[in-house]
Amino acid sequence: MTSARTPLGTSGLQVFPLALGGNVFGWTADEEQSFAVLDAYVAAGGNFIDTADAYSAWVEGNRGGESETVIGKWLASRGNRSDIVVATKAGAHPDFRGLSAGTIKGAAEASLRRLGTDHIDLYYTHFDDETVPVEEIITALDQLVKDGKVRHIAASNISPERLAASLAFSEREGLARYVALQPHYNLVSRDTYEGALQDTAAGAGLAAVPYYALASGFLTGKYRPGTTVDSARSAKAGGHLESEQGRKVLAALDRVAGERNAEIATVALAWLAARPTVAAPIASARTVEQLPALVAVADLRLTDRELALLTEASA
Repeated sequence: MTSARTPLGTSGLQVFPLALGGNVFGWTADEEQSFAVLDAYVAAGGNFIDTADAYSAWVEGNRGGESETVIGKWLASRGNRSDIVVATKAGAHPDFRGLSAGTIKGAAEASLRRLGTDHIDLYYTHFDDETVPVEEIITALDQLVKDGKVRHIAASNISPERLAASLAFSEREGLARYVALQPHYNLVSRDTYEGALQDTAAGAGLAAVPYYALASGFLTGKYRPGTTVDSARSAKAGGHLESEQGRKVLAALDRVAGERNAEIATVALAWLAARPTVAAPIASARTVEQLPALVAVADLRLTDRELALLTEASA
């Protein structure tokens, strides 16, 4: 068990270097399994849970909010709300689509109810809504901060231009300012963050909390030529085997993991954790057995040579 903590940008929050993804709770993990995973994550030193109001509206029979509801029940039953940094997102719930001021307010209040809490530690816009001026979005988020319902605000799936405009408006008007960014970023998807978006985040001191950190499971090493994997995400992950980059990355991961006696997933997360601006990658576990390889990132520091090998393979 480690008590490793890393600062989340300029927020003052100190988080475990792996955020536990809540997308599986109420989807591929039922309540009992979810509680077991959450307990094991905390036992390993974890304190940073990432969810969204839309999880898991894509499942037949679900309406969205299932993950928040499970997490809320767990927080209540464990009485540990003050120890946990809870991050959730607005903008994609079927009842609260988009980022108009009224939608943000309604979405936040619904999330607070499901989570059974009076505040959200880190509140993201899930997908930018370019039909709404950044001024309206930031003003609505700032009101949530002023009302004590949200401690810090953040953005996900946003263009460098809109991110820069949002930050500039916050500065100019003295309003709440984004402290973190949740980009799609991993060893086989670097152009989704590196470049203008990463430069904007770095210039503003934002912490990156990447999603798809393990490329839907591909970077765990379980997808190999000729294997079939029973997973809700296997088609997406298996596709990386078709690319030369995917095969090169796997070979480099195999090599480093072998040398370090580490799990492939741990090495992939450690590469990500060492990238500029990254505070904590996000990864989810459906079962307690999947968790050790994820939380082990807190204790694995790759050497410059190992980082260079992986960076080159992923180019």
